[in-house]
Amino acid sequence: MQILSRLAHTAHSLSKFWKISLICAVHSKFQHVRYQTTILKVPYHNSVYLTVLLSQLRHLTTDSNLKMEEEIDKYFQVVLELTKNAGKLISERMFAQKTVETKSGAIDFVTETDTEVEKILIQGISNYFPDHRFIGEESVSSGGHCELTEVPTWIIDPVDGTMNFVHGFPHCCISIGLFINCEPEIAIIYNPVLTQLFTAVKNKGAFLNGKRIHVSKEKDLSNALIMHESGTSKDPEKLDVVYKNLRMLIPQVHGIRSLGSAALNMAMVALGGADAGFEYGIHIWDIAAGELIIKEAGGVVLDPCGGPIDRLSRRSLYASTEELAKQLSEKLVQFYPLPRD
Repeated sequence: MQILSRLAHTAHSLSKFWKISLICAVHSKFQHVRYQTTILKVPYHNSVYLTVLLSQLRHLTTDSNLKMEEEIDKYFQVVLELTKNAGKLISERMFAQKTVETKSGAIDFVTETDTEVEKILIQGISNYFPDHRFIGEESVSSGGHCELTEVPTWIIDPVDGTMNFVHGFPHCCISIGLFINCEPEIAIIYNPVLTQLFTAVKNKGAFLNGKRIHVSKEKDLSNALIMHESGTSKDPEKLDVVYKNLRMLIPQVHGIRSLGSAALNMAMVALGGADAGFEYGIHIWDIAAGELIIKEAGGVVLDPCGGPIDRLSRRSLYASTEELAKQLSEKLVQFYPLPRD
C-alpha cells in the first residue's frame, strides 16, 4: 500500500507538468531523458524536478512489479508442495477399493479421495494465505458458488478424471489454477500416478517435470491430432452434437484422442503431443490450469465459436496455433450447455 500511495503521489505531481501521449520527448538539456509523452508546458526551471519525478515513477513501478513477482513465486512454491503431498493420496489409492457416489448423473462420480484432496488443498492454502478465495469442484457440487473477482482465487479440481480413478485407469490429475483480477497467474496439473507435473506461471513459460515445453505449431487441420471428450451427460441434444462433430472430424484429421481428463487433454496440446481440442459441458475447474499452461507453451485458448474464452460458459477450444483454432472452430457444430457455471 505504501508503494501504491507513493506512486499515486508522484503521478499527481507529474500531472501539473505533462500528460501522456504516444510520441517521444527529448529535453535539450537532458538528452538521456526519453519518454513516450507529450509535454504540454514544462518551464526549464522545473526540468530537474520533472526528471526526478520521472525517475521516482520508474523506480516505484519497478519495485511494485518485483514485489508482485515475489508474491506470485511464494504462492506457487507453497501450492506446489501442497499439490505434491495431496497427490500421494491419489497414487496410494489408485488401485484400491473406492467408495463411489454419484453427483449430476449416473456416471458423474465422486469418491472420498476427491473430497479429501480438495479439503487438504483448501485448508493448506488458507493457512498460508487467509485472504484468498476458492472455487472447488466438490464444494460447488455441494452448493457452493462460482465467482471470479479481483481477489486471488484458487480454482481446484481435486481429481480430474474421477471415472479413470474409479477404474484404475492411470490418467487422472490434480488441476489447480490461481486467478487474480479474473486472469490466470499460476497453473499446476499433476498426475501423481505417472509422475507428470505440468506447471506454468504467467510470462515465465510452461514446463513438464521442470523441462520447458512448447505446442506443436501445427496449422493444418488435416494434419492434426484432436483431443475431445463425450462427457458424462446423456442429454440427447448434447449427444447428437457429439456424434455430428465426430462424423465431421474423423475423415478430416489424423485422429481423435480422449484421456478422460479435460486437464490432461489440454496438457497434451501444451506438450505438443496433440494439436488441438474442444469441450462442451466442462466446468471452470476443468480448464483453469490448462488454459495458462497452453498459453505459456505458445498455444491459444478460445471459445469454440472463435471468440475470446468465456470461462463460465462451460465451453472451450484450444489449439497450437490461431490458424488451426480458426479451421476447427469454423467446422464445429456448436452446443451451449446450461446452466452456466
